[in-house]
Amino acid sequence: MTARDGPQDRYKAVWLIFFILGLGTLLPWNFFMTAREYFISRLKDPEETSHVRNQTGKATFTPSYLQSVFDNFMTLCAMVPLLIFTCLNSFIHQRIPQQIRISGSLVAIGLVFLVTAIMVKVPMDPLPFFVFTMISIVFINSFGAILQSSLFGLAGLLPVSYTAPIMSGQGLAGTFAALAMIFSIAIGAQQPESFIGYFTTACVTIVLAIVSYVVLPHMDFFRYYSMKDKTEYRVYNAELETKRDLIKKDENGMEQNNSKIIPIHNPDEQPSVIAIFKKLWVLALSVCFVFTVTIGVFPAITAKVSTVLGEGNKWGLYFIPVSCFLLFNVFDWTGRSLTALFTWPGMDSCLLPVMVVLRVIFVPLFMLCNVTPRYYLPVVFSHDAWYIVFMIFFSISNGYLASLCMCFGPK
Repeated sequence: MTARDGPQDRYKAVWLIFFILGLGTLLPWNFFMTAREYFISRLKDPEETSHVRNQTGKATFTPSYLQSVFDNFMTLCAMVPLLIFTCLNSFIHQRIPQQIRISGSLVAIGLVFLVTAIMVKVPMDPLPFFVFTMISIVFINSFGAILQSSLFGLAGLLPVSYTAPIMSGQGLAGTFAALAMIFSIAIGAQQPESFIGYFTTACVTIVLAIVSYVVLPHMDFFRYYSMKDKTEYRVYNAELETKRDLIKKDENGMEQNNSKIIPIHNPDEQPSVIAIFKKLWVLALSVCFVFTVTIGVFPAITAKVSTVLGEGNKWGLYFIPVSCFLLFNVFDWTGRSLTALFTWPGMDSCLLPVMVVLRVIFVPLFMLCNVTPRYYLPVVFSHDAWYIVFMIFFSISNGYLASLCMCFGPK
């Protein structure tokens, strides 16, 4: 049976479900990142603030130790579990069913966000709140890694084009989170209590992703592709037995059939991870390096850049939410979507890993922007326009190159 004989994806329903699931994989982490000011405000040390006010005679903001290390710890607590559990998923996927990995991860992430929303109303000292936040980030990214890896494995059963909606959904997740934060600033919802609705929005999206995953197995298009390999394998086995019977009959004086019996791969047999890595190592390392560069500066460095145009006006409030989070996610999503139009350079082109490595130039470029506080490096690109231009190229290259490698992988 050919792909053309199978059912069609009516109304692009399966495509939309994978888009929603892709949205659910990165939305939790993006909501945590864009809510940075909320976490920073709750880590303020009252004693330190009053001490500065007594000496200077006016209220000046001096970050406490927990505030100054928050971005670095947030990135560390997110990426280390993400790496560990992504690697672990390569081995546990044979022992834990896919349904449990995906639905269980979605439920766990939803519960963490529900607790985070409740904790908005619970008063806590800075240190316990810092520890609680970091533990929440560890849990979200641990389950997020299992969810993301399992979801790409699920999409691998379908045509290659069904990897694109996952990547697009992930790109839109950050845009959605950034727009939610900008909206909260626009309506003046700057009090910590207003973040209950902010985190609850993420919970609603997770529930939508769970419902979508429950509906997915009932789609004829998905059922056809998820069962096609096993069905073809059983049909081929039946044909193989028929050929053997005919050959046995030939021994009774009939002309022997010289046709070759070609062995077929049993889809239930799982190839080793090492064998797969030998075929994918260039693409795998390229994806790893793309995200290493991105995570190395976003948001730990990019969120600390100060505006020179927003002093004394509202642009100062919107600068980081718009220029950092919204711009990054919009152009990251644009880059991911471009792979649906063209895939240049090709899978075997040497230019692809070269372009990936060249992205490392963004690290010193952002460090030479107006990052505060700073102690050693000079400010070379002080104007907001430089920062915005760097962010556009940084984000679109992240989305395009990562999506390109992820699309080439299943091939």
